[in-house]
Amino acid sequence: MKALARLLGTWFFCGYVPKAPGTAGSLGGLFAAWLLYGHLVIAPIGYAVLAVLLLRPAVWAADVMARERNQSDPQVVVVDEVVGQWLTLAGATALNWKSWLLGFVLFRLFDIWKPWPVRQMERLSGGLGIVADDAMAGLYGALVLFAVGWFNLY
Repeated sequence: MKALARLLGTWFFCGYVPKAPGTAGSLGGLFAAWLLYGHLVIAPIGYAVLAVLLLRPAVWAADVMARERNQSDPQVVVVDEVVGQWLTLAGATALNWKSWLLGFVLFRLFDIWKPWPVRQMERLSGGLGIVADDAMAGLYGALVLFAVGWFNLY
C-alpha cells in the first residue's frame, strides 16, 4: 500500500522533479486533464467531478507519505496540486489553449500566494491539510477563470 501511496502522492513521480515539484505536479495534472479531454471530451465541470473523486485517495496518499517521511507537508507530495488544478479547470467556460494556460497560471498564483483562507487550511492535520489548501486555491482559480470566460476573454 505504501508503493501505491507513493505513486499517487507523487502523481506518477512528478513530485520527484528536483526543482519546483509543485509546478511539475500541476503540469502533470494539466497533462492528465488534457489527455482525458482529448480522448473522452470531458466538459469543464467533469474536472470538478474528477477532483472530488480524487480527494479521498489524495488525502490518504498525502497522509501516508507525510507519516513515512516524518514531515507535515513533504514537497514530493503533489497529488494535492492535481486536485487544485482540476478544480480550477472546472471553472472554464470553454476549453482551448488560452483557458488551459490561464487555468494553470491562476492555480499556481493562488497556490503560491495563499490568500485567506487558503493558508489557514494548511493548519488542518495530516493529509487533509496538505490537500485542503490546494483545493481552496483551485476554487479561487475556478472563480477567476469563470469570470474571465464569462466576459469572453479567452
